[in-house]
Formats: sequence, C-alpha cells, structure tokens
Amino acid sequence: MATTAEQPTTRPIAAARRRLADRDGVLSWAFVVPSVVYIVALVGLPFGLAIAFAFSDVSAGDPSYDFVGLRNFRRVVDDPVFWRSVGNTFVFTLISMALIVLLGKVLANILVADFRGKWVVRFLVLLPWTTPVALSSISWLWLLDSIYSPIDWVLRQFGALGPVENMYWLGQPGLSMTSVIAVHVWRLTPLAAVIMMAGLMSIPKEIDEAARVDGAGYWRRMFEITIPLVLPVAAIAALFGAIFTFTDMAVVRVLTRGGPNDSTQVLASWAFYRGIDGGDVAQGAVIALFLFPLLLAAAVLILRAVRKIEVR
Repeated sequence: MATTAEQPTTRPIAAARRRLADRDGVLSWAFVVPSVVYIVALVGLPFGLAIAFAFSDVSAGDPSYDFVGLRNFRRVVDDPVFWRSVGNTFVFTLISMALIVLLGKVLANILVADFRGKWVVRFLVLLPWTTPVALSSISWLWLLDSIYSPIDWVLRQFGALGPVENMYWLGQPGLSMTSVIAVHVWRLTPLAAVIMMAGLMSIPKEIDEAARVDGAGYWRRMFEITIPLVLPVAAIAALFGAIFTFTDMAVVRVLTRGGPNDSTQVLASWAFYRGIDGGDVAQGAVIALFLFPLLLAAAVLILRAVRKIEVR
C-alpha cells in the first residue's frame, strides 16, 4: 500500500522535471553558466589583476600595493626595447599569418584528396600541432645549432656552404627572426589546415561537378569556386592564428630568449622577462595590457571581413 501511495506523488515531480528539461531558457543557462564561470575565473580575474598591478609599484621584492598612477606606463613608453618588441610583434604576426593561411590551404587540399597512404600523410601533417611546444622547440634548437646543425650539414653537402662555414641561425638578428617565424609557422599550419579542410569538405560536390561539366579547369575552379567559398573559414583560421601568434612566447623563449640584442623580442616575451624574470610585476602587467587592444582590433577587423564575405 505504501508503494501505491507514493506513485501519485512521484509522477507529478517527474513530469515537472521533464517540463523543466524541455524549456530552452533553462537549458541555455545550464550550458552557458559553466563557460561563463570558467572565463571569469581564468580570464576575467587575471585581467582585472593586471589592470590593478599596472597602476601600482608591486614587485617580486615588495608585494605591497601602492597606487602610482601612470608612472609605469610612462616608463614602458620610454623603453626602446618595448617599441622594438611592438615592431617585432607586428612583423612576426603578419608574416606568420600569411604563410600559415597559404600553407594551410595547400595542406587542406592534400588532406581532402583521395590517394593511397592518406592516413600517413595526415599523421605527419598533424604531428607538429599535437607535439608539445616545448618539446618541438627544443628539437628545433638542436636543428638550428650554430655548430652541430643538420641543416648546415645538408647545405654544405650541396655546396651552399663552405667546409667550415656555419649559418648561425639563432645568432644573427635577421636569421634568428626568420628561424623563429619558420618554427612558429611549422607549428600552427596544421591547425589552419584542419580548419580549412572542414571548409573544403562542406562545399557541395554538385557545384564542382557542374563546373567540370561546363569545362572549367583546375585553376578556374580553384579561384572562382573553392577559394570564394572557403574564404570565411580561412578568415576564422587567420583569427585563431593571429590570437595564438600575438600571445605566443614559447618559441621565442626556447630558441632565442629574445636575442640577439632583443632582435626577436615580442610583447608577450618582453612582458614575461620584465614581470617574471625581472621581478617588476607592475611593468610586466603594463606591457601585457598592450596586447589587449591589438588583439581586439585584429578580431574586429577579421570578423567584419567575414561578415562582408558572407553577405556577398
């Protein structure tokens, strides 16, 4: 009798739960709230602390908070290494993004093609992205060694270098920046390739088949069908690549540590060296804050370009 008496009371509760789970407003908040909490905890709070530290004299030796106004901003603006880091950041990002998008498109075409051994090629293409950045950068540190570089040995075998001549990939300003960009492009190109591969696979096959029937060749189909349809996806890949490139310091830290003579220093690495290695937390926070408007401007420009492309 007790079980039969409990059934009428449990049925309305179960029905109420089902009605609650079917409500879009409740489900939307249930899915959004964890993401909001995650972003606030790991992004919002550190960002707020960076703003507070930027107007203080907090350092590793004296963590007490004293408001100093814009003194740290003036000191950072008067620092010539800061402006060199700004210039290097733009050069590093623009060249890297152009190469990443271009090579990502080429690799995406290879990944969607049908040929024997495709899974081996996909594995080799995705390997740089799946390898931890510290491990891959250390491998490149050996490949670009000033004395034992295998790249120098190959160039010497082909007669591009003398018997005892070395390139000093990480010891000369121009070569060191080229090496850092090359390693960064090698690491991020697989991500762009995967994003663009998804865009290529979303193009209806009927469009390509109709173009073939009309007599359109490979290059005409590429520039008049494939590239225009993949442009929004390529812009998203460029946005992700720009964010990763602007905020990346792992490659610079492992390969050159900003040298020689700060020729490869970027904003992210300079903020780390000033704030963490140098102990000046306030100036490190100021330098890091300069990344925010640059990233915001890049994101707005790319998203506007995507919207215009989609409207067309």
